[in-house]
Amino acid sequence: MTDVKKLYIKTYGCQMNVYDSERMAEAMGGAGYVETQEPSEADMILLNTCHIREKAAEKVYSELGRFRALKVEKPDLKIGVAGCVAQAEGEEIMRRQPLVDLVVGPQSYHRLPEMEVRVRKGEKALDTDFPAEDKFDTLRHRPKAARGPTAFLTVQEGCDKFCAFCVVPYTRGAEVSRPAERVLEEARDLVARGVREITLLGQNVNAYHGAGVGGDWSLARLIWALSDIEGLERIRFTTSHPNDMQDDLIAAHGECAKLMPYLHLPVQSGSDRILKRMNRGHTADGYLRLIERIRSARPDILLSGDFIVGFPEETEADFQATLDLIEAVNYGYAFSFKYSTRPGTPAAERPQVDEAVKSERLQRLQALITRQQRAAQDAMVGRTVGVLFEKAGRLPGQMVGKSDYLHAVHVSDAGAHPGDLAQVEITGSGSNSLAGRIVAI
Repeated sequence: MTDVKKLYIKTYGCQMNVYDSERMAEAMGGAGYVETQEPSEADMILLNTCHIREKAAEKVYSELGRFRALKVEKPDLKIGVAGCVAQAEGEEIMRRQPLVDLVVGPQSYHRLPEMEVRVRKGEKALDTDFPAEDKFDTLRHRPKAARGPTAFLTVQEGCDKFCAFCVVPYTRGAEVSRPAERVLEEARDLVARGVREITLLGQNVNAYHGAGVGGDWSLARLIWALSDIEGLERIRFTTSHPNDMQDDLIAAHGECAKLMPYLHLPVQSGSDRILKRMNRGHTADGYLRLIERIRSARPDILLSGDFIVGFPEETEADFQATLDLIEAVNYGYAFSFKYSTRPGTPAAERPQVDEAVKSERLQRLQALITRQQRAAQDAMVGRTVGVLFEKAGRLPGQMVGKSDYLHAVHVSDAGAHPGDLAQVEITGSGSNSLAGRIVAI
C-alpha cells in the first residue's frame, strides 16, 4: 500500500486561483496526496500566486523565505510555485530561490503529477508553456471529494482586451472558452456532490463563446442550460467587461430565476481621458447607459465595480469624474486600489502620480463607496430574501450564509443546516453583515 503524502496549498488572489487550487489538489490526489492545512505536516507545499497587485513577486519570495527552516528540517519536502507569478517569472524564481523544486504556470497545472515524479528523483521541474491539450479535460476524471453548498467553475480563461495596466493577457494568454457540454458535465457533477450555487469564472467571463450544439454558445445560453440542472438553485458569474455585456445576457438577468440579482461590472475610471489611456474601449457615458439597460431588465440588481486610483497622468478633474460616476451608479459593493506598476505593461512606462496624492484620493473614493455600501445594506432591513446557508457561526445555534444579493447573513434560528436555502426576513444591518430570522426553508 502506498504511503499517503500530504499537500499544503496557499492560494493568493482571485476566485479563479481558488478554483485552480482545487483542481491542483484533485490532480495531486491522483498521485497519492491528501490536503493538509499545516505546512509543517506537508510533503509538498504549493504557492498558487497572483501577479495583479503591487510587489507580487517579492511577496512570494518573502513567503518562500519562511519555509527555508522547514526545508532544512525536512530535506524531502518539495516546494513549488504555481500561478501567474510563476508564469511571468519562472526561470527567475528558480535562480533566486534554490529551495524551489518546481514552477508551473496556470495553464500547465494538470501536469503536476508528472512534475512531482521528476522532483522526487532529484530534478528541478519548470513548465510555463501554453500547452495544446485541454487541462480541464485532462483533470475531469480525477478523484473528487464531497463539496459544500457553493462552488466556483471556470468557463473562460485569458483576455484579449490588453488594458494598459493589466498583466493577464501575458500570464493567462488569449481568451479561451471551454466547450459548453464540458461545463455542464462539471456542473452536474458538482450538484451531485452537494453544490447548490455555482459561480461561473473567467478573466472576461461574459466574452464566453464555448463550442456547443448549434455553434458557439454565449454566456447567456450557457446560463439558461445550467438553470435546467435539477438541484442547482443559484447561478452567478464574474468578472465581466462592459464591452461584452450583450443583449441576451442583460435579458437573462430579468428572466432567469436562478441567475442572482448581483453583477460585478468593473469600469476602473469615470474619466474618458483616462479610460482611453487605459485602453478600456468604452466611455463613462457608455457605461452609464449600459447600467440603465441592466437596471431596466432587473430593477433590484445590486451592482459592484472596480476602481483604479492614481492611474498615470490622472488629474484632480479626472478623479472627480470617477467620483461623479460612482455617485451616478450608486454601487452596493466596490473594490478600489491605488495604481501600481506591472512590469511589461504600457502604463508602467508613463509619468506616475505621486504616492501621497494616490493615497489621499483613495481615501476619498473609499469613503464614498463605504457610504453607498452601508446604505444598500441598511435598505435590506425589513425585506425577505433568499439565503443559502454555508456554515455554522461563532455563536451556538448561529448559521451564516449569503443572500441573493451576496450579503453575508447570520441567523440564530435552530434547525438550519449548511446547504439549506431559506427565506429570511432581514432584521438588522451591521458593519459587514445582516441579521435575520428564518421565515421558511
